[in-house]
Amino acid sequence: MELSGNKVRKLEFLMADAVAQGADCVITVGGIQSNHCRATAVAAKYVNLDCYLILATSMPLVDEDPGLVGNLLVERLLGAHIDLVSKREFVKFGSVALTDLLKKRLLEKGRKPYVISGGGSSSLGHWGYIEAIREIEQQIQLSGDVQFDDIVVACGSGGTVAGLALGSQLSSLKAKVHGFSVCYNSGYFYDNVQGHIDGLQSGLNSHDIISIEDAKGLGYAMSTADELKFVMDIAAATGIVLDPVYSGKAAYGMLKDMSNNPTKWKGRKVLFVHTGGLLGLYDKVDQLSSLVGSWRRTDLEEFVHAKMALVRFSDSYSISSVMERNSRHFICIRAFSLTLVQGKSE
Repeated sequence: MELSGNKVRKLEFLMADAVAQGADCVITVGGIQSNHCRATAVAAKYVNLDCYLILATSMPLVDEDPGLVGNLLVERLLGAHIDLVSKREFVKFGSVALTDLLKKRLLEKGRKPYVISGGGSSSLGHWGYIEAIREIEQQIQLSGDVQFDDIVVACGSGGTVAGLALGSQLSSLKAKVHGFSVCYNSGYFYDNVQGHIDGLQSGLNSHDIISIEDAKGLGYAMSTADELKFVMDIAAATGIVLDPVYSGKAAYGMLKDMSNNPTKWKGRKVLFVHTGGLLGLYDKVDQLSSLVGSWRRTDLEEFVHAKMALVRFSDSYSISSVMERNSRHFICIRAFSLTLVQGKSE
């Protein structure tokens, strides 16, 4: 749960609602390495609910065991029920239809399911990041002299962007929120966020409070060598590890935009929100293997030679000591022996 980032803030409200409604299980949906699904599986255990996950994977893998990599390992350790669909089926039928189908089947078995939308993005879930703005305000007050003009965050399901933007407008912060999209185009997210804030009856226009930039690159959860090298360079330089699906792409896109449009960002104070998701790195092991630092076997030759020399010195010292301690006795025995020989010969 500690690695779940922005999903925990939403789930705090969603799980409370599930318990309040008397649910005995939760259903949610996401990609095969969904951080949200893993966080939901953990949170469900915290409140003693079963968890059903609908995970989208590639068509060749939809009929195979999904394995134990990254988020999947945690989900399966927790005993989450996993239903696989292909990405094509996910797009064709949509997340709402898929979760409704599973909900219907569970109801027929006498279960009491509670459906959580993808990414936990709903009017209720947004309160997690409206609350986050309040925390940011408190930290600014404690610091005394820090103010932010802009907030930058990865945008995958729109909920975090919507919550931050609405919270910022309702607070003294009034910062513009920049969402760097890791999947859909900007038009989709302007409409998506508008729907979210309309659900809270804000009366605001999404175009006035957010700016959506494209950072999806090759596509959702697909990384270029440059993006992964950027993640590695940031980790090596700062100790901050960005995930490759969300914050890594958002930070990469932000710095690229700053380079291409310097006047847009000149003099601005920017708060970048890291949304977690570090377990997604395990799904990139093959791509990262050629980029990470080198290794070598420890050279022990000098140590071995030094130890051998010490052993030889120690053995020599021991022999000398024994000979010194027994030299008189040795001489006496030798002398006695000679006397006996001489006596016999006489």
